[in-house]
Amino acid sequence: MSNTKKEERDYIRELFEKYRETNDRVYRDELIEKHLYIAEILAKKYINRGIDYDDIYQVASVGLIYAVDRFDVSKGFQFSSFATPTIIGEIKKHFRDKGWTIRVPRRIQELSKRINNAKILLSQELQRAPTIEDLATYLEVSEEEILETMEASQVYTPQSLDITYDSMNEEGDVSLSDFIGKDDEHFDKILNNDLLNESMRQLNEVEKQILIDRYFNKETQVAIAEKLDISQMTVSRVEKRVLEKMRKELEKSFL
Repeated sequence: MSNTKKEERDYIRELFEKYRETNDRVYRDELIEKHLYIAEILAKKYINRGIDYDDIYQVASVGLIYAVDRFDVSKGFQFSSFATPTIIGEIKKHFRDKGWTIRVPRRIQELSKRINNAKILLSQELQRAPTIEDLATYLEVSEEEILETMEASQVYTPQSLDITYDSMNEEGDVSLSDFIGKDDEHFDKILNNDLLNESMRQLNEVEKQILIDRYFNKETQVAIAEKLDISQMTVSRVEKRVLEKMRKELEKSFL
């Protein structure tokens, strides 16, 4: 590391320490200004998705402020690594709240998120795509509510990605999908790993072992039962209990 980078890093650390000690907004404002580039970079990943860039950048900046206020320099992490998931979380929350091209009731938006989560969990548990009846039973709502929500969800960013535009260069026409930013896989992994680790803390050792063997080691219930010297029925019951615990933890993370 060059001396210049080290000096800058030490200076940032000193600013955080002073802000924690004094709560002086002067230090806070300087920290925000020095890291606005992070908000800008992340906001640009979500341009051309139906919401103005200026609005996205403003939301990203708010996320940056939250990160500055919550960052604990004594933990030894780099601020950029801490701030990124916070900023992305605020951006995605804004899209969930504002990204509907036609305003629909809040309950429909919330149920839509729960349906999407349930589809993932039920697909794993049932080893097939869940039916409307499966979703309704799992979420304890009526089939009519499931259908209503799925139909309403179709108004979300309805433009086709196949729409083409004239290009100003020699490369020919370009499609709308060429302009859409993509989530950085590394950032999504941070969020997913945090969620998984938090869910795993709620499990006992047997539950952890069954979860790891079933979904990471791809072992059958029979093989796990033999390894743990328990019945296959016990493995099945524990597995269902684990999935229910993780489902509740997942739903809490989106509230």
